[in-house]
Amino acid sequence: MDAVWLDRLPLLAFQAALLIARIGACGMVLPGLGETDVPVRVRLGLSIAVVALLLPPLAPQLPAEPSSAAALALLVALEVAIGLWLGWLARLVSFALVIAGQAIGFLIGLASVLTQDAMQGSQALATGRLLGLAAAALTLSTGLYTLPLRALAESYTVLPPGGALPAGMVVESVVAATAESFALAMRLAAPMVLLAVLLQVGSGLLSRVAPQVQIFILAAPAQTLVGLLLLAVLLPVILTHWTDAAGESFARLPGLN
Repeated sequence: MDAVWLDRLPLLAFQAALLIARIGACGMVLPGLGETDVPVRVRLGLSIAVVALLLPPLAPQLPAEPSSAAALALLVALEVAIGLWLGWLARLVSFALVIAGQAIGFLIGLASVLTQDAMQGSQALATGRLLGLAAAALTLSTGLYTLPLRALAESYTVLPPGGALPAGMVVESVVAATAESFALAMRLAAPMVLLAVLLQVGSGLLSRVAPQVQIFILAAPAQTLVGLLLLAVLLPVILTHWTDAAGESFARLPGLN
């Protein structure tokens, strides 16, 4: 029995490495589980745990180890590409909440060149960071993360290892998900857009009535204050709407629809 297991070890190691190529790449960008705030050891442990769960049922479907290094590199590269594609489709949904937070911050006057964020760059705003953390928290607390993980497991049936990567479907799905993400972001930020338009129109009318008064200087603090109050009131509605939209989007991931 020991000799049989020793003979199977190279094959098991290859199959585990093949699984971790797709699963690890997907886990790097998944919303909630793939956040940079999550320690690397935790993400690595989750990837290994998923590999241990999926290896026994998927082992018969996995291809044999290629004979050449070039074929092996191509196989691993395809698995990494599929994992990044699946994770990115899910990640784009969480970006909608971040983009909405960025737009809200600009609209209510919170933009500042002094604001720095290692994840979103030098132009990140506090509202974008807040809603980005909210997206990760909601993904984990509501169980939304199970849908991308299930899609990842089902992807081995839809896109078996060793098969060709459907480039056309990949490009179309990414473009559609990007457009959907921006549309969702604008819907979430729509009340702030309306507020900014009304305040700018009112400030313009007042400046015509009293041109000697610096209306825009006086209106800036009021715009920020009213915007923060409106955000506090609408935040539960924004998060609820995003959670529902994220669940619908995750349900359309390849392997689930």
